Amino acid sequence: MRGLLHCGVFHLLRVRVIVAFVCAAMTSPSAGQTFTTLVQFDLNTDGAGPQYGALVQGRDGNLYGTTSGGTTNSGAGTVFKMTPDGTLTTIYYFCSQPNCADGITPVAGLVMGTDGNFYGTTSSGGDLSCGFPYGCGTVFKATPAGVLTTLYTFTASGGAGAGPHGGLAQGLNGSFYSTTGSEGGDGTVFKITPSGTLTTVHYFGLPDGLWPISGPALGTDGNFYGTTPAGGNAPNCNDGCGTVYKMTPAGKLTTLHSFDSTDGTEPVGGVVQAVDGNLYATTVLGGTSSVCAGLYNGGCGTVFEITPAGKLTTLYNLCSLSNCLDGVNPYGTLMQATDGNLYGTALEGGTLGYGTLFQVTTSGVFGVLHNFDRDNGGFPYAGLMQATNGILYGTTYYGGMPPSCNYGCGSIYSLDLGLGPFVEALTYSGKVGKTIEFLGQGFTSSTTVSFNGTPATPSVKSGTYLTAVVPSGATTGFVTITTSSGSLQSNKIFRVNPQIKSFTPTSGPVGTVVTITGVSLTQTTKVTLGGKTAAFTVNSDTQVTTTVPTGAKTGKIAIATAGGAATSAGTFIRTP
Repeated sequence: MRGLLHCGVFHLLRVRVIVAFVCAAMTSPSAGQTFTTLVQFDLNTDGAGPQYGALVQGRDGNLYGTTSGGTTNSGAGTVFKMTPDGTLTTIYYFCSQPNCADGITPVAGLVMGTDGNFYGTTSSGGDLSCGFPYGCGTVFKATPAGVLTTLYTFTASGGAGAGPHGGLAQGLNGSFYSTTGSEGGDGTVFKITPSGTLTTVHYFGLPDGLWPISGPALGTDGNFYGTTPAGGNAPNCNDGCGTVYKMTPAGKLTTLHSFDSTDGTEPVGGVVQAVDGNLYATTVLGGTSSVCAGLYNGGCGTVFEITPAGKLTTLYNLCSLSNCLDGVNPYGTLMQATDGNLYGTALEGGTLGYGTLFQVTTSGVFGVLHNFDRDNGGFPYAGLMQATNGILYGTTYYGGMPPSCNYGCGSIYSLDLGLGPFVEALTYSGKVGKTIEFLGQGFTSSTTVSFNGTPATPSVKSGTYLTAVVPSGATTGFVTITTSSGSLQSNKIFRVNPQIKSFTPTSGPVGTVVTITGVSLTQTTKVTLGGKTAAFTVNSDTQVTTTVPTGAKTGKIAIATAGGAATSAGTFIRTP
């Protein structure tokens, strides 16, 4: 993997040297917010260097994450949990197994699976004889109590790749998806079952991207979306300027955009799909800022929007303000909070040169909320997350007061913007009858649940975790959970997937009225018959009638609703 030389940071995946400089004038922090440093890591006790991955909330209401180094076992990294108010517990030390078979250096964060366990990757360790000095990495599962199981060990052979630096994303099929980087090739996308069966589903190459760092994100359409920091078809950069891609669960990849440096270079972080359906992310370099014009490929990074169809709009060029007041090089993945705004971090710049925490609207209005410093934590590689208490949490890679690291060992911080509590679903789509898990607080035996106004019966597991079955008649919209303290709304829309059970008649000429029977058909927006759009009438949640249109051919019947799409199992035969 090539190094990245820009704005005072020389970054290699195994060797990291930070040279800080002040590249901004003083500014005042925004009013109406409270920034708190909750944890300052100490190399000798609780790890050091939480890197690319954002924190994740567990069923117990605590936050979980990884450090890439520190503590015992030759500084191999840790898995930790932290209460929302900042009490940290290390639950696993890597390199605890002989020859570091459990992995070294987990630079990515964790994802909680539907089983309540946490899944992640280590960039090194595992098979130390795989051909790379520190091993080729692993995929692991960790229980909330810290019992770790190595699910897969990369060997840089057999086409599976090596050196995963990205986090995992669980697909609708239950398998997890992520990427490997440059070790052993140009990078791959792999899927792995919760039991550890790994399949490489895509091999990257120059035209469609090189050396992915972040893992992909699951879209509302069931496909995955992600970035590569190099590759593509633009000639402006050596090895390409990076790409944004879409990939089906089966591995069919479509390049949505190839960067050309004027619209950004090296998108390292992943993408986030906002409530408007579009994707938002950052590039580390590139853009049109004149302040950084003399640096590698010009520019200090961008914030961009891209539609699922591939139309890209640059929302903001970092370092556009005088003396890089707004920050430089945003590495982390953006996050959309319940106020609809996007939040992210810049690795450097700001008033002290240690990076910034910023807010940007989906229309591109940008503002700095916090300037990081040396004493409390600086150089934030990771993005933020919003816990169900409404507060934003994040980490810094360096900084902090403990003297056990040259530049500090990193920190965990919170940013309270006064946003209220909410509930989070672990999946935001499903058919009637599917059990959905929810995280929140204040759940009791009297708690009620409704899917866009349709009541559902909850099964309360604890004060912070419950499940509910999608009820018959439910429609796409927000989920509301009412506790003794008030009503909590889901932070995203829950999509109720439609189903086609049957249709009658099964054949007929143009003008034939066809009755479609199914589930969750109330919000039908489109019907096609044999690939031709047809007029329709919604009779009930379980029935839609349509008329065979002129030009229709023999084929499937498909329905699109606010909650997704469904296609008939049988074929309608269009007769003369």
